[in-house]
Amino acid sequence: MRDVPIDGDMIRLGQFLKLADLIDTGGEGKVLIASGDVTVNGEVDTRRGRQLHPGDVVEVFGREARVSSS
Repeated sequence: MRDVPIDGDMIRLGQFLKLADLIDTGGEGKVLIASGDVTVNGEVDTRRGRQLHPGDVVEVFGREARVSSS
């Protein structure tokens, strides 16, 4: 798992997937989130606008990234 620093105290799930290089495009993220292929802290979340905070862990197809403070 790798830590991915963010500016501020929160980031939206769709933005974080791209920032963490877990996806290639925003469109890909939209599809993966809607189909239930993305988990946040071990639970499926289908909300692209889900707010993530430092310490949250996002997983896509076995690849994990943790939100961290910059």
